[in-house]
Amino acid sequence: MVENRMVAGHRERASLRDIAVAFFRSGMLGFGGGPSAIPLVHQEVVKRYEWMNEDEFGDTLALANTMPGPIATKMAGYIGYRIAGIMGCLVALFATIVPTVLLMILFLGVLQKYKDIPWVQHMSASVVPVVAIMLGTMTWDFIKKSKTTLGWKHAVLYLVLSLVLIEGLDIHPAIVILAAFVLVFLPLLKKRRKTV
Repeated sequence: MVENRMVAGHRERASLRDIAVAFFRSGMLGFGGGPSAIPLVHQEVVKRYEWMNEDEFGDTLALANTMPGPIATKMAGYIGYRIAGIMGCLVALFATIVPTVLLMILFLGVLQKYKDIPWVQHMSASVVPVVAIMLGTMTWDFIKKSKTTLGWKHAVLYLVLSLVLIEGLDIHPAIVILAAFVLVFLPLLKKRRKTV
């Protein structure tokens, strides 16, 4: 019985360590803000550690986009909590926020001093295409997942409609996501009323 407790305790420590490493990596390599960190969080959470599957990650991302605040910290807090409770939440948030804050304090003066040097400007600009490819790859994965759950017809319809609403009409993505939730739940509520 003591041996089982020790094994369980070791697993919990390893899990917290893994959470810290995963969110430290995604936080440090997510250059350019929260959206650029999402593919990195996806890589750690879904592909490397398999804490969530694609559907669960997609649901988490969609819900996090509807709420105020930085996406990276919302994702870290929820995923950490889901994996290891309150301690997992705190470890994930700490690993996401604190290293970046310390680096900002450390390097802000240096960057301000050398910001007009061409190679510093090119270094910052060269990261943008890499982030675009990462986001594009993750987007294509979500489109393929939508095909299996909705079928191509509905997936393309939702894709085009979302593009028109968000880019064409400048409607906030949170409103579009909430509207999609309502559209999904209305038929379910009608079916439930008919059965009652």
